[in-house]
Amino acid sequence: MARQQMLIIGLGQFGMSLARTLSGKGVEIIAGDRRKNLVEEAAGFVTEAVTIDATDEAELGRLQPRRRDCSVCAIGDDSRESSIVCTALLRQMGAPWIVSRANSPMHRRILQLVGAHLVVNPEEEFGQRFSNRLMFRNIIADMPLDGDLHLAELELPAFMEGRNLVELELPRRYDVMVVAVRRGEPGKILRPVPTMPLEKGDRIVIVSGEASIAKLAAEA
Repeated sequence: MARQQMLIIGLGQFGMSLARTLSGKGVEIIAGDRRKNLVEEAAGFVTEAVTIDATDEAELGRLQPRRRDCSVCAIGDDSRESSIVCTALLRQMGAPWIVSRANSPMHRRILQLVGAHLVVNPEEEFGQRFSNRLMFRNIIADMPLDGDLHLAELELPAFMEGRNLVELELPRRYDVMVVAVRRGEPGKILRPVPTMPLEKGDRIVIVSGEASIAKLAAEA
């Protein structure tokens, strides 16, 4: 199976982190930025790093967006106009899947209008995910899925220790569903057998609405 190839334009904090993480997962990354120092940093772990003006059609075209599985316009807050032009050029060049970074609702709408298939706001999404972790310290991770649906990982509340899922009746009492149990170190993932007693130190992975997760976390 051929390795995925992705183009990442913009090597600020978001773009650099994305490039590093995807490279670590075996994805071939072609990364570009107009700042030479950031390109040199990325060159240490990506497949190819280039200094580029993403608003220049000829320069961007040389990276062949049409041939990449995904093109990410990760240009930061300091240049909204450049991110809009880059996104429009990527769409014009036939990039099959374009992900663009926005920093405001208006910016998001414009990026969608000029051709982005998916628009993300990393700061906003992180703030939403992190808010519950600040409010409830037993929430280890919280990821929105769709609408109000969330996937969250919690330290096992004390009242669940030694009891099984049948006894706890979590869907009825809290409107949450346990989809996995993480046990031990480094954390083996177990299928949630209804009659399996939960142990102190376990972590439960649940799917539910945000309010239900907060209700359960508050009882820990």
